[in-house]
Amino acid sequence: MSHAPLLRATGLKRSFKIGRRSIEVLRGISLEVMPGEAIFLCGASGAGKTTLLYTLAGLERPEGGEVTFEETSVYGIGGSRLAKLRNTRMGFVFQSYFLLPELTALENVLVPAMIGGREARQRGEALLERVGLAERLHHLPAELSGGEQQRVAIARALINDPSILFADEPTGNLDSHTGESIIELLLGIGRADRRTLVVVTHDKTLAQRGDRILHIEDGMIAN
Repeated sequence: MSHAPLLRATGLKRSFKIGRRSIEVLRGISLEVMPGEAIFLCGASGAGKTTLLYTLAGLERPEGGEVTFEETSVYGIGGSRLAKLRNTRMGFVFQSYFLLPELTALENVLVPAMIGGREARQRGEALLERVGLAERLHHLPAELSGGEQQRVAIARALINDPSILFADEPTGNLDSHTGESIIELLLGIGRADRRTLVVVTHDKTLAQRGDRILHIEDGMIAN
């Protein structure tokens, strides 16, 4: 592993207003993620782990603090540059898959590449084969199981060859056996490609398979 962090957060603060009350969700979190590391963010519902993930990934601007990714200040660049950074250098996997229902598995995988103006059909087919869906390329999401849809989402996240994958409760809609296979797939890809993983999960057993667990409690890292 490189000695320089791939991702660094310093003093992240974020709050939400509910009526007249202000709820502090991130209370000055600082952390470093090294290249090739698999980190799991754990904590109770409402602890701030998803907000932290979104802030690290350039999706939610913090009220205080800084995020640096590949030596670039994530919130110090313009919106179009940030969008390009997310499209080309980051991959995203969500609990609800977010597949476009009218597109086939392969077409869904190719969407991020098309946004970047790339021709990536062969890579898309190879990625679907890699995640075990070589026979399902032309199926619509409605014709796939939940586990298969999440595999399509993982292939989509990899299409632009990002250096980091962010996954928010990727097993949240799956049974335990299917969820376990999805985590094994993510970890296997991370290790084979030396690709960095940051995963939010409520499942401590799955989290123990990563390199490091960060427990989020009341907007702070507890360990």
